[in-house]
Amino acid sequence: MEVSRRPRRFFIETWGCQMNELDSQRMAGQLMQQGILPTREPREADVILLNSCSVREKAEQKVYSRLGEYRRLKRDGRELLIGLCGCVAQQEGERALARVPDLDFVLGPARVGELQDVLARRRAGERVVATGFPAERTYDVDAVSRHGEYKGMVTIIEGCNKNCTFCIVPQTRGPERSRPLAEIVREVRHLLDYGFQEVELLGQTVNHWREPGGDLDFADLLEEVAALPGLERLRFVTSYPRDFTPRMVEQVGKHANICPSLHLPVQSGADSVLRRMGRGYTRREYLDLVAQLRRARPDLALSTDLIVGFPGETEEEFRLTLELVEAVGFSGVYAFKYSPRPGTAAPRLGGAVDAEEASERLQRLFALQEGIQRQINAALVGKSLEVIVTGWGKQPGTQTGRTPCHRVIHFAAGSEPVTLGGVTRVQVEEAFAYSLLGRRIELGGTSGTAETPGTTGQEG
Repeated sequence: MEVSRRPRRFFIETWGCQMNELDSQRMAGQLMQQGILPTREPREADVILLNSCSVREKAEQKVYSRLGEYRRLKRDGRELLIGLCGCVAQQEGERALARVPDLDFVLGPARVGELQDVLARRRAGERVVATGFPAERTYDVDAVSRHGEYKGMVTIIEGCNKNCTFCIVPQTRGPERSRPLAEIVREVRHLLDYGFQEVELLGQTVNHWREPGGDLDFADLLEEVAALPGLERLRFVTSYPRDFTPRMVEQVGKHANICPSLHLPVQSGADSVLRRMGRGYTRREYLDLVAQLRRARPDLALSTDLIVGFPGETEEEFRLTLELVEAVGFSGVYAFKYSPRPGTAAPRLGGAVDAEEASERLQRLFALQEGIQRQINAALVGKSLEVIVTGWGKQPGTQTGRTPCHRVIHFAAGSEPVTLGGVTRVQVEEAFAYSLLGRRIELGGTSGTAETPGTTGQEG
């Protein structure tokens, strides 16, 4: 009698940004090509990958603590491979192998396409460190496990050349490297053929994309990609304010399928802090760009990143940040207390802000932003919005989705729930600071009418 062998399983834990999410999808696809199947339970896994992020405070300590938890799973005698991947992997390299004896390999973000080779080398007895930024990189669009998500993600530019004084990304993701336009278009078409209606273009400085060896820039890329048949929604993240050109602004207003949602990190509202950060633009230039974008796209919703308690930040400089937040009317703010990152210039600037003072400022910023979001979202009550369905809600019989400008909305599934990634219309009935509640308009129904964007600057 033949005894069936238990299929091998893998578990990936992902921290950080959308680029890490896509890297995890790429690694999952390579593992599945080897017949290794995903599991949600680390105890069932034969391969565990921790795809790490080094942007936040104490990132290294958190990674090593989690690796300690995974190491204990090796005690049951199973053949378990554990890999540290992502930005902390690039940052730590050989140190990680020395510090964690049971760690099998270290894989930097620029080497994700080499996972199969790294696994083979480890099974042959080598503890592998694959870091650095090779000129030639493996990127197989067919070896990406998109696992039914509502949007497909496409990296168009890797790395960053900006060298902001607080940021570790140039060290962990390397110098900027743009992918050719033809290769990007081919991958987007692949996603559309796969069934995705929404595509998100990714890059640390996504709008600094340039055609390798050519003259095309991000405006040309948007023109080409937005025109592809079947692409209902096009997003891009993260944009760098200094890199926007009038032609790029024009493209945002020209194509209806470019979502009226833009993440535009400002980091501070004070010119003196922006100079110390090395951002390369002023408060006035940022506000002028916002005005240009909203003239081109009156329904545009803007979100941003802010750092509170940057070295030397005074109460007056922080007050300027609060004033900028009020002036712009952001639909969302991602704000953090400053934390020194290894190898960056900011810790040498001096003038450290007291931790309690920084925490108090952060809470004041959150309180202000929550009120702004409640006001903006309240203006959407009664409007009918197109919603792409992202999953099931926490309440039985409810689904959740995203509006074109990326707001979360919850609604009753109705008699025929919408499939993941499907599009429906929902009338907003109640608004909160961080989400909307609505009623789905069934096909053939008469409730609700579609609103014409452009009156508030913050349509859903």
